Amino acid sequence: MGYSVTTPIFYVNAAPHLGHAYSTIVADVLARHHRQRGDDVFFLTGTDEHGEPVANVAAERGITPQELVDENAPRFQAMGPVVEASNDFFVRTSDPRHKAAVQEILTRVKDNGYVYEGSYEGWYCPKCADFKTESEIAEGNTCPIHGIPLSRESETNWFFRLSAFQEQLEQLYADRPDWVVPQARRNEALAFIKGGLQDVSLSRSAISWGVEVPWDPEHVFYVWWDALLNYVTALRFGREGQDLSESHWPAVHVIGKDILKFHTIYWPALLMAAGLEVPRRVLVGGFLLVDGAKMSKSRGNVLDPFAAIEAYGADAVRFYLLREVGFGQDGSVSLDGLKLRYETELANDLGNLASRSIAMVRRYRDGQASDVAVDPEIAAAFDGLDAQVAALLDDGQISQALEAIWERVRRLNRFVEERAPWALAKAEKNDGADPAALDVVLRTLIEGVRVLGVLLHPWLPTSTGTLLDALGAPVLAWDGARLGAGAAGEVGELAPLFPKDRAAA
Repeated sequence: MGYSVTTPIFYVNAAPHLGHAYSTIVADVLARHHRQRGDDVFFLTGTDEHGEPVANVAAERGITPQELVDENAPRFQAMGPVVEASNDFFVRTSDPRHKAAVQEILTRVKDNGYVYEGSYEGWYCPKCADFKTESEIAEGNTCPIHGIPLSRESETNWFFRLSAFQEQLEQLYADRPDWVVPQARRNEALAFIKGGLQDVSLSRSAISWGVEVPWDPEHVFYVWWDALLNYVTALRFGREGQDLSESHWPAVHVIGKDILKFHTIYWPALLMAAGLEVPRRVLVGGFLLVDGAKMSKSRGNVLDPFAAIEAYGADAVRFYLLREVGFGQDGSVSLDGLKLRYETELANDLGNLASRSIAMVRRYRDGQASDVAVDPEIAAAFDGLDAQVAALLDDGQISQALEAIWERVRRLNRFVEERAPWALAKAEKNDGADPAALDVVLRTLIEGVRVLGVLLHPWLPTSTGTLLDALGAPVLAWDGARLGAGAAGEVGELAPLFPKDRAAA
């Protein structure tokens, strides 16, 4: 089965920050999970390289826009391996293959009767590259996202008949109430639609850095249309020798709430106009906050993902961002918060559980867990967990799925204290007690830790790989995410998964 998941493509006028990493990590969790389920996954990310902001920055530096994007795009591409992203392709919108596909699709939209020439005047934000409606203008005639003054601009250009899709968009939201997640973002988008849709600019004549309009070479396509179309154009050339347009569309989109309007209103309308299916689902993340404000380049309050990963490792940063901030909500992040999660949950809860479980099997059973049934209380606690996690991830509840798994991490830690295997081992050695009780405890711990390794792999790919190798059970397939599905085998040594000295740095 084909499964496609995308990040927003990132704007290249400055360096990547933790907000970019956040979207990439969320999409990667979904991609890795669906690979475990046996789906043919196509995970797409990339860079948005056209538009006025890029042209302006290039002019300020005295270089061409192409030189600027060629300089900055590799910085975003380099972020993927650092955050352990397993993306299948990295699209750049300056790619000639993308530009040709954009021209073909938008010409089709015109031929279908949804494009006309006209004039427009309104309040414009150069950082959003967007004209604002009256309801979107903040106090002082500023952009509510960037906090900068809006400029009054007037243009004659080509327009997209967005208003023609009022009824169809309302029907989409009625028929598929979970098409946009979370509900608050769905309600926001639907309110915008019900407020009445106006036609929007499809092209710009004031700039030249963009995809040329084939029927009017004096114009380039508005950067948003060019950028949005990457989700379908990349399917044509993103896998060598294959066109995935039929097998992998529609896709699941992971976006931030600041680009909600484009992805949940403009984008489905454009797809309808082109005769294409709308996305499978749009998952909308909130803002990462530092000192109560959205992390952004323009505010200068970004956290460097590369520095955080150098200090704590990619797994820790991945875990922290999706544990600290419930996906879909705004949340504050900090290096102090990362350190606390690392010490308490990764090192103590999971790392210590894995280390002591393996160490006790090696000490008390020469590294070989007995092939006995797991403890019924733990079996009951884990029952249905794989289906619960899969359903939560399918619904875009990334952090809730992680919490469901972590409840079992805590339960296994309590199980160790309740059963006290060290006491059972002492009684067996000194008093000749029946070894069966200790066999059950050790088998339960090793099997429980194995299941946690499979379940947690999308969030902690490196650490869980190390753990499962030590357990002699490196298989990640989802049918192994059930307690009792693993065979009792020999366990090897396990170095600390999350060394305490790293958190002390």
